[in-house]
Amino acid sequence: MRLSDMLTEYIMEMLSESGDAEIKRNELANHFGCVPSQINYVLTSRFTPEQGYIVESRRGGGGYIRITRVNTDKSANLMHIVNSVGNTLDRMTCEVMINNLLGVGVVNEEVARLLASALSDRALSPIEPAGRDIVRASIFKNMILTLIGR
Repeated sequence: MRLSDMLTEYIMEMLSESGDAEIKRNELANHFGCVPSQINYVLTSRFTPEQGYIVESRRGGGGYIRITRVNTDKSANLMHIVNSVGNTLDRMTCEVMINNLLGVGVVNEEVARLLASALSDRALSPIEPAGRDIVRASIFKNMILTLIGR
Protein backbone atom coordinates (compact mmCIF):
# COMPACT_ATOMS: atom_id res chain seq x y z
CA MET A 1 0.00 0.00 0.00
CA ARG A 2 1.32 3.46 -0.91
CA LEU A 3 2.11 5.99 1.80
CA SER A 4 -0.57 8.40 0.61
CA ASP A 5 -3.14 5.58 0.79
CA MET A 6 -2.05 4.73 4.34
CA LEU A 7 -2.29 8.37 5.40
CA THR A 8 -5.74 8.66 3.84
CA GLU A 9 -6.90 5.48 5.57
CA TYR A 10 -5.55 6.71 8.93
CA ILE A 11 -7.37 10.04 8.61
CA MET A 12 -10.57 8.32 7.42
CA GLU A 13 -10.49 6.13 10.56
CA MET A 14 -10.21 9.25 12.69
CA LEU A 15 -13.14 10.78 10.84
CA SER A 16 -15.30 7.68 11.29
CA GLU A 17 -14.76 7.74 15.05
CA SER A 18 -15.74 11.34 15.76
CA GLY A 19 -16.90 12.99 12.53
CA ASP A 20 -13.85 15.21 12.40
CA ALA A 21 -10.11 14.74 12.71
CA GLU A 22 -7.64 17.10 14.30
CA ILE A 23 -4.03 16.42 13.45
CA LYS A 24 -0.64 18.03 13.85
CA ARG A 25 1.20 17.79 10.55
CA ASN A 26 4.68 17.24 12.07
CA GLU A 27 3.46 14.61 14.55
CA LEU A 28 1.67 12.70 11.80
CA ALA A 29 4.74 12.93 9.55
CA ASN A 30 6.92 11.53 12.36
CA HIS A 31 4.41 8.74 13.01
CA PHE A 32 4.52 7.65 9.35
CA GLY A 33 8.20 8.46 8.80
CA CYS A 34 7.59 10.95 6.01
CA VAL A 35 8.03 14.65 5.34
CA PRO A 36 5.23 17.12 6.23
CA SER A 37 4.78 17.94 2.54
CA GLN A 38 3.46 14.39 2.04
CA ILE A 39 0.71 15.21 4.56
CA ASN A 40 -0.04 18.38 2.61
CA TYR A 41 -0.31 16.38 -0.62
CA VAL A 42 -2.82 13.96 0.90
CA LEU A 43 -4.90 16.79 2.36
CA THR A 44 -4.99 18.82 -0.85
CA SER A 45 -5.70 15.87 -3.12
CA ARG A 46 -8.00 13.64 -1.04
CA PHE A 47 -9.81 15.91 1.40
CA THR A 48 -11.18 18.69 -0.78
CA PRO A 49 -14.51 20.55 -0.69
CA GLU A 50 -15.41 18.81 -3.95
CA GLN A 51 -15.03 15.50 -2.14
CA GLY A 52 -17.15 16.65 0.80
CA TYR A 53 -14.52 17.82 3.30
CA ILE A 54 -13.68 21.08 5.03
CA VAL A 55 -10.02 21.48 6.00
CA GLU A 56 -9.09 24.21 8.47
CA SER A 57 -5.50 25.02 9.31
CA ARG A 58 -4.07 26.93 12.24
CA ARG A 59 -0.40 27.83 12.10
CA GLY A 60 2.10 28.28 14.89
CA GLY A 61 3.40 26.23 17.81
CA GLY A 62 -0.04 25.06 18.89
CA GLY A 63 -1.21 24.76 15.32
CA TYR A 64 -3.35 21.99 13.96
CA ILE A 65 -5.27 20.86 10.93
CA ARG A 66 -8.94 20.00 11.39
CA ILE A 67 -10.73 17.93 8.76
CA THR A 68 -14.51 17.71 8.84
CA ARG A 69 -16.75 15.60 6.63
CA VAL A 70 -19.69 17.59 5.34
CA ASN A 71 -22.75 15.52 6.22
CA THR A 72 -25.76 17.06 4.61
CA ASP A 73 -28.94 16.10 2.88
CA LYS A 74 -29.09 15.73 -0.89
CA SER A 75 -30.09 19.34 -1.66
CA ALA A 76 -27.50 20.82 0.69
CA ASN A 77 -24.82 18.52 -0.72
CA LEU A 78 -25.66 19.57 -4.26
CA MET A 79 -25.67 23.27 -3.34
CA HIS A 80 -22.29 22.80 -1.65
CA ILE A 81 -20.94 21.41 -4.92
CA VAL A 82 -22.48 24.21 -7.01
CA ASN A 83 -20.93 26.78 -4.68
CA SER A 84 -17.52 25.12 -4.81
CA VAL A 85 -17.37 25.33 -8.62
CA GLY A 86 -15.87 28.58 -9.78
CA ASN A 87 -16.05 30.08 -13.25
CA THR A 88 -14.07 27.20 -14.73
CA LEU A 89 -14.11 23.44 -14.22
CA ASP A 90 -11.44 21.19 -15.68
CA ARG A 91 -12.26 17.66 -16.82
CA MET A 92 -10.40 15.89 -13.99
CA THR A 93 -12.07 17.91 -11.22
CA CYS A 94 -15.42 17.37 -12.90
CA GLU A 95 -14.88 13.62 -12.89
CA VAL A 96 -13.91 13.69 -9.20
CA MET A 97 -17.07 15.63 -8.36
CA ILE A 98 -19.27 13.23 -10.32
CA ASN A 99 -17.62 10.21 -8.65
CA ASN A 100 -18.13 11.84 -5.25
CA LEU A 101 -21.82 12.40 -6.00
CA LEU A 102 -22.08 8.76 -6.99
CA GLY A 103 -20.12 7.59 -3.97
CA VAL A 104 -22.37 9.32 -1.44
CA GLY A 105 -25.52 8.21 -3.24
CA VAL A 106 -26.69 11.61 -4.44
CA VAL A 107 -26.85 10.34 -8.02
CA ASN A 108 -27.12 6.83 -9.40
CA GLU A 109 -24.82 5.27 -12.02
CA GLU A 110 -27.04 6.23 -14.93
CA VAL A 111 -27.11 9.91 -13.95
CA ALA A 112 -23.35 9.86 -13.27
CA ARG A 113 -22.69 8.45 -16.76
CA LEU A 114 -24.95 11.09 -18.33
CA LEU A 115 -23.19 13.88 -16.45
CA ALA A 116 -19.76 12.55 -17.43
CA SER A 117 -20.79 12.17 -21.06
CA ALA A 118 -22.31 15.64 -21.37
CA LEU A 119 -19.28 17.26 -19.72
CA SER A 120 -16.57 15.30 -21.53
CA ASP A 121 -13.98 16.90 -23.79
CA ARG A 122 -15.53 14.93 -26.64
CA ALA A 123 -18.97 16.51 -26.11
CA LEU A 124 -17.36 19.93 -25.79
CA SER A 125 -15.08 19.47 -28.81
CA PRO A 126 -16.84 22.13 -30.98
CA ILE A 127 -15.71 24.70 -28.38
CA GLU A 128 -12.18 26.05 -28.51
CA PRO A 129 -10.01 24.31 -25.88
CA ALA A 130 -9.47 27.58 -23.99
CA GLY A 131 -13.23 27.98 -23.46
CA ARG A 132 -14.19 24.39 -22.59
CA ASP A 133 -13.58 24.69 -18.85
CA ILE A 134 -15.79 27.80 -18.69
CA VAL A 135 -18.63 26.10 -20.59
CA ARG A 136 -18.14 22.88 -18.56
CA ALA A 137 -18.54 24.82 -15.28
CA SER A 138 -21.70 26.51 -16.50
CA ILE A 139 -23.28 23.27 -17.76
CA PHE A 140 -22.28 21.36 -14.62
CA LYS A 141 -23.80 23.99 -12.31
CA ASN A 142 -27.04 24.05 -14.30
CA MET A 143 -27.29 20.25 -14.33
CA ILE A 144 -26.72 20.07 -10.57
CA LEU A 145 -29.31 22.80 -9.96
CA THR A 146 -31.75 20.74 -12.04
CA LEU A 147 -31.05 17.72 -9.83
CA ILE A 148 -31.90 19.80 -6.74
CA GLY A 149 -35.33 20.57 -8.20
CA ARG A 150 -36.32 16.95 -8.81
